[in-house]
Amino acid sequence: MKLYVGGIVILMLFVGYRLTISEEKEMNFNKLTVEEEGVIIHKGTEPPFSGKYYKYKEDGTYLCKRCDAPLFRSGDKFEAECGWPSFDDEIPGAIKRVPDTDGERTEIVCANCGAHLGHIFVDEGFTEKNIRHCVNSISLKFVPAENETQLQRAYFAGGCFWGTEYLLQQTEGVISTRAGYMGGQTENPMYEEVCSKATGHAETVEVVFDPSKTTFEKLARLFFEIHDPTQVNRQGPDVGDQYRSAIFYVDNGQKQTAEKLIKILEGKGYDIATELVKADTFWEAEEYHQDYYEHTGKQPYCHFYQKRF
Repeated sequence: MKLYVGGIVILMLFVGYRLTISEEKEMNFNKLTVEEEGVIIHKGTEPPFSGKYYKYKEDGTYLCKRCDAPLFRSGDKFEAECGWPSFDDEIPGAIKRVPDTDGERTEIVCANCGAHLGHIFVDEGFTEKNIRHCVNSISLKFVPAENETQLQRAYFAGGCFWGTEYLLQQTEGVISTRAGYMGGQTENPMYEEVCSKATGHAETVEVVFDPSKTTFEKLARLFFEIHDPTQVNRQGPDVGDQYRSAIFYVDNGQKQTAEKLIKILEGKGYDIATELVKADTFWEAEEYHQDYYEHTGKQPYCHFYQKRF
């Protein structure tokens, strides 16, 4: 098994030891000050009207201070006169909502690393969206619009999305991953429907990555090495068209790269079954499917690394 930490490939040859996703991510987290840890790790609150971004009005993107995952766009920031930065929307998939320990409020945390951000409130009437993400400035970093790196997306299907997500999300340059469904004809499919083989969807993982730190080709190469791309409508013990191998490309560049890699593998004698299909709507799977192995502490049962290139 190979793990990718900080760009260094570590070959795990000895039995009985393996880094968890949480441990690997911890290695890549930004170093925090004591004050930042008090809010981000220990769920404190900075004094009102004191934060750097309370009255901030520059154009750009707000990132998680702990892991650099994009959280909010400046266009969704508004003035609520509450003492903390307020946003009436979030970047899709960037935020998780968690019941607060006080039993009344709803906490918001970074979906990528779990950093405490603040709380979310509804029905206050500040904007038409009628929602307010009340966020601690100390939990945020800001990237001006002119300095932003355009994040990219890739979509991979290779058997049960639990294992595919688990191995892809450990790669340097991957900002976030989400398990979901793509390639079918039913809108808003549910897991039970997909498993019934009536929707045509494949269990798919959306990968959001920073092209300054990794490339689609690196991710696609890894994809071909963490599942068996020669199997048709199955992966290990999981059988059905929802477990088919597919790359849903978002542009011709991704398609051409995938075609190149398939030709390389075919030249090595592999009979590749992976489909190349234009990406369509990605339907996010139910919450209990997200980061499944991280939450359960289990290990993938039909996904493992095998060098093919």
